[in-house]
Amino acid sequence: MHSIQLAIWAVALLVAISLVFDFMNGFHDAANSIATVVSTGVLKPQQAVAFAALFNVIAYFIFHLRVAQTVGKGTIDPGIVDHYVVFGALVGAIGWNIITWLYGIPSSSSHALIGGLVGAALAKSGWGALNFDGLMKTVAFIIISPLLGFVLGSFFMLVVSWMYFRTPPSKVDRRFRRLQLLSAALYSLGHGGNDAQKTIGIIWMLLIATGYASMSAAAPPLWVIGGCYVSMGLGTLFGGWRIVRTMGQKITKLKPVGGFCAESGGALTLFLASFLGIPVSTTHTITGAIVGVGATQKLSAVRWGVAGNIVWAWILTIPASAVMAAAGWWLGHRFL
Repeated sequence: MHSIQLAIWAVALLVAISLVFDFMNGFHDAANSIATVVSTGVLKPQQAVAFAALFNVIAYFIFHLRVAQTVGKGTIDPGIVDHYVVFGALVGAIGWNIITWLYGIPSSSSHALIGGLVGAALAKSGWGALNFDGLMKTVAFIIISPLLGFVLGSFFMLVVSWMYFRTPPSKVDRRFRRLQLLSAALYSLGHGGNDAQKTIGIIWMLLIATGYASMSAAAPPLWVIGGCYVSMGLGTLFGGWRIVRTMGQKITKLKPVGGFCAESGGALTLFLASFLGIPVSTTHTITGAIVGVGATQKLSAVRWGVAGNIVWAWILTIPASAVMAAAGWWLGHRFL
């Protein structure tokens, strides 16, 4: 009886830590949804985070759980998952998020979680525990999502520039200040539809491993879905202002028309990835779109040194979080 109670408490603790990660995901990635509307002055910071949080939660009613299924069943072998693997994965993901937040680097919470799962699984069972098909799709989109964001952001900017070539700049600015609310809403929907599902996937994985959910179930319990979306929405409400400054001002200077084009390109990329069930980085996506918008003006409009530092963070995210997760697994196995 005592061991059963301990097991229940262990699961409850890990679910709570997962929700903390989801809160941090919203906190850390708030910049993805609001950097452009804040930097262009369309919304005040407090208005922007509330706006983004609302659409993060609304995303639950629009998107299916394809991304959650990929994380829960298509990243590592579900058969090796236990309390220690989940604990190690969360330690790696949260640890990397804290480090990058402190330095104001817009890294990927998504890939930190994937790296955490990989590191904990390798520490327990070696290379055979990895689902390489699912992982290769995720790794491929580390390159594809920012490139697609870049291409779509550039394309929209060129089309808009052609359409409004003879329109006075003040009129263009007024029109796109309104339109940017639409593009920010779409991007926040994409953010909620992809990012919150990753934590749903890891809690689902934990519940299956501990017998509280069935492997054959088509979806996790509703309380898992609701808890993750609410946690992410609350995290977004608190915002991550260090990263907002990097995304909205340091990469390139945006006007409302550029913000609209960047968010629209990023949103389309996220919708595609969510439809395919591929967990992507909303950070990578919007960064690529912002760089694409800046590059259509002139190459010197992009601060390539800042963009280069961000790319290095992308490259390091999965291996760094995997190393921390392996250490977390070892500590958990030894002391918990």
